[in-house]
Amino acid sequence: MAEKALKQDMFVWEGTDRRGNKVKGQTRANNQNLIKADLRRQGITPLKVKKKSALASGRRKKKIEPKDIAIFTRQLATMMSAGVPLVQAFDIIGRGHENPSMQELVMTIKTDVEGGSNLRDALAKHPLYFDELVCNLVEAGEAAGVLDTLLDKIATYKEKTEALKSKIKKALFYPTAVVVVAFIVTAILLIFVVPQFEELFAGFGADLPAFTRMVIDLSEFMQSYWWAVFGIIGGLIYGFMQAKRRSPAFNHTLDKIVLKLPIVGDILTKAAIARYARTLSTMFAAGVPLVEALDSVAGATGNSVYSNAVLRMRDQVSTGLQLQLAMNQTGLFPNMVVQMVAIGEEAGSLDAMLSKVADFYEQEVDDAVDGLSSLLEPLIMAILGVLVGGLVIAMYLPIFKMGQVV
Repeated sequence: MAEKALKQDMFVWEGTDRRGNKVKGQTRANNQNLIKADLRRQGITPLKVKKKSALASGRRKKKIEPKDIAIFTRQLATMMSAGVPLVQAFDIIGRGHENPSMQELVMTIKTDVEGGSNLRDALAKHPLYFDELVCNLVEAGEAAGVLDTLLDKIATYKEKTEALKSKIKKALFYPTAVVVVAFIVTAILLIFVVPQFEELFAGFGADLPAFTRMVIDLSEFMQSYWWAVFGIIGGLIYGFMQAKRRSPAFNHTLDKIVLKLPIVGDILTKAAIARYARTLSTMFAAGVPLVEALDSVAGATGNSVYSNAVLRMRDQVSTGLQLQLAMNQTGLFPNMVVQMVAIGEEAGSLDAMLSKVADFYEQEVDDAVDGLSSLLEPLIMAILGVLVGGLVIAMYLPIFKMGQVV
């Protein structure tokens, strides 16, 4: 049924209502006859029905981002809380979304639900967008008759998770972008600007300073082998991305190294703890058993070191060990986190305690990212100054020497 729904096309139609007024709109369906029949049931006489092409819509399909899923979840939670029927909520969200790919996904889920599937099964057909954690929470909400409450929890979880990811990207993007720009600017200077000075110096008939000679040699190397330099860098980036995508061992080693980096490692550690606490709090509050919740939490930490640790904790908890003892044995969680979990277990308020831990560490990540940005700005300016200023000084040193001789 999902495959059939995926083949549905968007049609635009025009017609007249019972009063003779002209009306128009657009509807997704398998063919024109179904739309005409549906319009007649609504008391509308169809005059024109035609398929809406991608060019006619003026929009191309875009990739579905995690942010789109978070917004969709919040919209669905809001409509369910307001008493809007599930199928109608899907219809409203699907028709109103700007991304055609997201429209298609929402209408596919709507078709499945209309066909008798429960929401959990309809979402589970799209694991790329709705992971096991979301499906488990939806299943718990449907079973307990509190789907609107659980959807609200999922929406909050998704929003906070995406906000945390955004902060991490913000911390890493700025220095990466500056390093790339610095490399490109330096390469341009070496390939196109330095040779002009080299021709000028050739007529001096005097020995060049060692620093200037070194820069000219580097320039000559770049002119001859720029394709090899860029090719090697491109190959390394491609190889890195492929290894990260396909090799669990490489990912684990990389994650372990990243956590030990100064400043950045501290931010990523706090982010992993925040994700762990937020996810487990949401799952536990929904009534998902602890062992089953830990299984889903493992994939949500965003770091394979913490994922493996959570899976070990799951095995220990399944044998009767307390969660706080299992956390303590990993050596990855600060004492404050372990103690708050211990208090939550004793008081029967584990979800509330984990939520407080998540709030604390999300704020810590936010503060750390702001601090990192403040620290990096002068450092990056200094690096750029040394690179570009060094090249300028190297080129003008012979001219200064000539001035002294004169």
